[in-house]
Amino acid sequence: MKQIVLKVHPKDNVLVALQDLAKGQTIPFNGSQYTLVEDIPAKHKFTTESLPMGGAVTMYGVLIGKAKEDIPVGARISTTNLRHAAEEYKLSDTRRTGWHVPDVSRWKQKTFMGYHRADGSVGTGNYWLVVPLVFCENRNVEVMKEALLEELGYARPKKYNDLTKQLIAAWQKGINIDTVEFKEPASGDVQAGRHLFKNVDGIKFLSHEGGCGGIRQDAQALCGLLAGYITHPNVAGATVLSLGCQNAQVAMLQEEIAKRSPNFSKPLYIMEQQKVGRETDLLTQAVKQTFAGLVEADKFARQPAPLSKICIGLECGGSDGFSGISANPAVGYTSDLLVALGGSVILSEFPELCGVEQEMSDRCTTQDSAKKFIDLMRSYNARAQAVGSGFDMNPSPGNIKDGLITDAIKSAGAAKKGGTSPVADVLDYPEKVTKPGLNLLCTPGNDVESTTAEVASGATVVLFTTGLGTPTGNPIAPVVKIATNTTLYNKMQDIIDLNAGTIIEGEETIEQCGERILDYIIKVASGETIVHAVRHGQDDFIPWKRGVSL
Repeated sequence: MKQIVLKVHPKDNVLVALQDLAKGQTIPFNGSQYTLVEDIPAKHKFTTESLPMGGAVTMYGVLIGKAKEDIPVGARISTTNLRHAAEEYKLSDTRRTGWHVPDVSRWKQKTFMGYHRADGSVGTGNYWLVVPLVFCENRNVEVMKEALLEELGYARPKKYNDLTKQLIAAWQKGINIDTVEFKEPASGDVQAGRHLFKNVDGIKFLSHEGGCGGIRQDAQALCGLLAGYITHPNVAGATVLSLGCQNAQVAMLQEEIAKRSPNFSKPLYIMEQQKVGRETDLLTQAVKQTFAGLVEADKFARQPAPLSKICIGLECGGSDGFSGISANPAVGYTSDLLVALGGSVILSEFPELCGVEQEMSDRCTTQDSAKKFIDLMRSYNARAQAVGSGFDMNPSPGNIKDGLITDAIKSAGAAKKGGTSPVADVLDYPEKVTKPGLNLLCTPGNDVESTTAEVASGATVVLFTTGLGTPTGNPIAPVVKIATNTTLYNKMQDIIDLNAGTIIEGEETIEQCGERILDYIIKVASGETIVHAVRHGQDDFIPWKRGVSL
């Protein structure tokens, strides 16, 4: 008989509905029976005990909220009857770093085909970057994009142009445009034409709205972020356009590059418009030097590398009530497997660690890193509250609609992506990963800002779980989209790569799904499998303006 409810942790006083349940229905579970006093949609939770106003609601074994009113047995918890609440936390002298190391003998001798860099890192891609130091150069970057992509074979097919032509023809003939049927070209979203440079995966243009205005710390952070991309294992070299008078000075960028790569030796071409003079001269020089850089980048070819050279970023977006019981714990097991193999993992989105701070700080291998984590969490929340927000406001309308009622519920489930291994290091935005193992990176909960930061810190592949669906990608790192439920996977197969809804369906265990994800990562890292975000050219890049967003 298929399981219809789930108790995530023995301490919990709520059950998760795995399918729609009706008012008046009696649910047997572990020798008890619960009669529902209202309809419980799939992914939502109902109480297993009567709760007085102020009573604690527990899920994942942690406090996730307190009752706003008396709640009877069999009632759905919602924003109406539950408010956000989380346990207090403090710096502990105890380091809880013991964990059950998974058996990785199956992958010990496995390799992936990657691009080896001079600093010993190995990329899963080979890209050239064109980067503006300030938003004033965005137009020039766009001109370079128009000049290079089509001629070098990296332009994407303009499949919807055909639809526009059909609509024009129908309108001119007086035909109802609703009758026009669009037939997608056979090439789909795959890049058109043959690349002139066979070993270069693409040229990526990182436009942004920063570099000047705002506060000086924003400029420093932006330069750190851009330096993370320029020194990234997936990048062969870069062209940088500067205006000259902006806050984000060339010297600042060079300083940030040196922090991350003291012996930096990649081709790097920097042009300053106010020094060069005419726009024509600037762009001519930039296109020529970029072409020369591509010639050098093309000399790299994929070679075998141990799995310990992989660094994965862990992300979730458009989360639902199944995220914390299917895709996130499956990714957590994948994380544990990679850590056991000597690889690196990045868990970010600090607003979504609210409520599990004590566990994460206790898992830190050193007292200093535990203190750094707690300090970052407290200062971040204080800054958010100072501008009229706070971690309790993190869940989006979509999250709430699909069962993530409080930030503590969302956080407890989101933290599952980090598995159970010790925390090797704690990083502030946009610091670089330098230690193998699980790394905590301070970022906002916004999907794209966080993914952008994880890649800057060194993630060569990103695992992105979603319950509602999102097209999020990244310019230089493949973003693997993992559905939390089978309905979503079947509905949006053009943007979702893997399905973890098999766990909800009872077809796979969390461990089996996690192993399948690792096997998929190896194929993606080797260039054998192209994820949908790459196929669609979903090159999302948003720097974080600290203190502005959750």
